[in-house]
Amino acid sequence: VQLQASGGGLVQAGGSLRLSCAASGRTFSTYAMGWFRQAPGKDREFVAAIRWSGGSTDYADSVKGRFTISGDIAKGMVNLQMNSLKPEDTAVYYCARSTFTGRTVQADSTYAYWGQGTQVTVSS
Repeated sequence: VQLQASGGGLVQAGGSLRLSCAASGRTFSTYAMGWFRQAPGKDREFVAAIRWSGGSTDYADSVKGRFTISGDIAKGMVNLQMNSLKPEDTAVYYCARSTFTGRTVQADSTYAYWGQGTQVTVSS
């Protein structure tokens, strides 16, 4: 399984971006898809996740009400709509796929497959 993320870029504070992640290969055993981010000098952190069965979602407190994760099972894609962006959202964003049913979606150890990352830069 390979993951290809796209949609990053440079945006002013208050603006919006939409990230997309396409999974190729054998995706029928997907439990959840998630987005993580890593800012310079900081650890990678959880942003949002969606469980393939039922479509329930989880968000980090820092992005609740501003970011929306959505998925298209048939296409094996997950999107992250980011609104009201802040300079502190600046980071490399990674999409990830988990096949470990029942594990906490906020932990990066839950995910075995990772995309290459896409840069999001929010200017003040």
